[in-house]
Amino acid sequence: MPNIAVVDMTGKSVGTMDLSDAIFGIAPNAVVMHMAVVNYLANQRQGTQSTLTRTEVSGGGKKPWRQKGTGHARQGSTRAPQWRHGGIVHAPKPRDYSYSLNKKVRRLALKSALSDKVATGNMIVLDELNMTEYKTKTMVECLKAIGAGKKTLVVLADNNAFAVKSIANIAGAKSAQVNTINTYDIINADTLVVVKAAVEKIEEVYA
Repeated sequence: MPNIAVVDMTGKSVGTMDLSDAIFGIAPNAVVMHMAVVNYLANQRQGTQSTLTRTEVSGGGKKPWRQKGTGHARQGSTRAPQWRHGGIVHAPKPRDYSYSLNKKVRRLALKSALSDKVATGNMIVLDELNMTEYKTKTMVECLKAIGAGKKTLVVLADNNAFAVKSIANIAGAKSAQVNTINTYDIINADTLVVVKAAVEKIEEVYA
């Protein structure tokens, strides 16, 4: 059973916490994590790209010159792809790139990402995050005191608007709640900072 130190907002150790083997102590599955990341990025794509084919560009109704006798290659339209202002070959059109993964695959990928952060020492458990006002400076000092990396994901137990807004103002920092964490954000972060109450919720939900 993994054991991790619990720190307060000043970086001082206030105890330790036993983590669930089933969530924070498994052997990370790199293949499944890759599948989850590719799926997440595909689902973020808007798919709104659109260009015109030769049937959609304006002009080109008249044959530019007669079929034979000019010395030129035969042409039927000035809007063929090889002409300037011509249509695009196999033009991209709006489409939906999203697809779904099996629930078991998603859960295994998330557990693998969490276990990897614990195994590499890149997860920090915060005793509590007391934010009673919108104060970016306080949040910056907290992240610096606990030794968070340049890119940090802070997982909150509940929707603390003061903490969310304060974190949003920091370049490279991002916040999430237990029900919104995903494999990509965990892997993408240099440091995973989890409030102690959020750790308990994660173990309750994913056990």
